[in-house]
Amino acid sequence: MVEATVNQRLAALLLVCCLMLGAPLASAKPLSPIDELRTGFTVGGEPVPPEIFRDMGDGDLADSGSVVVTIDVKAATGSNLYADPIKRSGAWVVQTRQDPNDRSLTQEQAYRFIGVTANKLLVAVTSYSGGGSGVFYSLHILTAERGGGFDSDGKRYERLNVTTIRSVPLGDRWAGEVKIDGNTIAVATTGGVSAGRGRTPSTMAIKAERP
Repeated sequence: MVEATVNQRLAALLLVCCLMLGAPLASAKPLSPIDELRTGFTVGGEPVPPEIFRDMGDGDLADSGSVVVTIDVKAATGSNLYADPIKRSGAWVVQTRQDPNDRSLTQEQAYRFIGVTANKLLVAVTSYSGGGSGVFYSLHILTAERGGGFDSDGKRYERLNVTTIRSVPLGDRWAGEVKIDGNTIAVATTGGVSAGRGRTPSTMAIKAERP
C-alpha cells in the first residue's frame, strides 16, 4: 500500500511537471505574416529579395526621388521578377545579376535589416553597385502593412506592402553603424569616399516618423 501511494504521488508530480513545461509551448503561436515581416524582414521564412530596393530608388541614380515606392513583398518573394541568386553574407542579404546591357558587369544589391522603431517603422541599410567601382549606400525607413487585392479570377488575396517613406543617401563605400533608440535612428559614419577623399567620421540622428 505504501509503495502504491508513493508511485501515485510520483505519477501525479510528473504529470504536473509535464503540464507546466508544456503550457508555454501550447500557448506559443506562430507569427502572423505581417509580424514575421516586421520582426525579421522575411516572408514564409525566406528573406525579402534585396532587388526591391533597386526598384525603389537605389538603382535609379538619375532621379532625386523614388518613382516606385511600394512593393508587395509577398508576391515578390520567390517570384520570377526577383529570381536572381540570393545569399546571406553575415548580417547582409545579397542579390546579384549580370547587367542586361553589358554582360561583363555584375550588379549587386544588398541590405542589412536594422530593426523596428517604437512606432513600428522598419529600418534597413542598403547598398547598390552597378558593376563599377562605386558602391552606394542608403538608409531606408519603411512601412509594412497588410493589404488586399483581387486576382484575375476575382478572388481576394493578401498583400504585404512595403513602402519606403524616407531614403537617406549615405554615400559611396560608406562604413559605419546604425542603431535604433525608440523612434530615433542614430547613424555613426566611420569611413567612406566623398569627392575622391576619405570621409571624416560623423554622427547623425534621424527621427523616424510617418508622413
